[in-house]
Amino acid sequence: MIGRLRGEIIYKQAPRLMVDVNGVGYELDAPMSTFYDLPEPGQPVVLYTHLAIRDDAHVLYGFIRESERTMFRALLKVSGVGAKMALAILSGMSADEFARTVQTDDTAALVRLPGIGKKTAERLIVEMRDRLDKLDVVAPISSVNSMPLHTITTAADPKNEAADALTALGYKPQEASRMVRGIQAEDLTSEEIIRAALKAAAN
Repeated sequence: MIGRLRGEIIYKQAPRLMVDVNGVGYELDAPMSTFYDLPEPGQPVVLYTHLAIRDDAHVLYGFIRESERTMFRALLKVSGVGAKMALAILSGMSADEFARTVQTDDTAALVRLPGIGKKTAERLIVEMRDRLDKLDVVAPISSVNSMPLHTITTAADPKNEAADALTALGYKPQEASRMVRGIQAEDLTSEEIIRAALKAAAN
């Protein structure tokens, strides 16, 4: 099991990134809560990981805080919740915000997230309530020494990147485009546009 990676970011385009660890590039999917705190390509990073083994693929998920990975793993144990929905939940709200949502029985906040209907929201609250007290919150982001590597950069429109990321997180393409169009995106990065779009959707 791969539980932790320490290396250098090669590229990041939500919800996917690549980390070089001693010459090996690891592709990971990550929630936006992690993307908001990632350093720029070429910088060192430490990520806690979860490896999902399926018949058709091995998928590695990355989290900048261990508490996020713990929440992700707890969400996967809920009936009807897969990795894509768990990523969408942790992209639409932080682990702490999700915990408060469960504690206050706020199904409306969960229903605003992609792919979650009323019944799923109710099931999430019921099944997660008893698990929240057992979730560990671990230490903050570690600092690591930098290792000079060549980075891959691509010039792309931040709004298009943001819309693609929202679609990958479960929003329908038309809905993702509408969410992005409503953001004043001048001089904003794709991550900042996504954050603003998700915040607007939650209100």
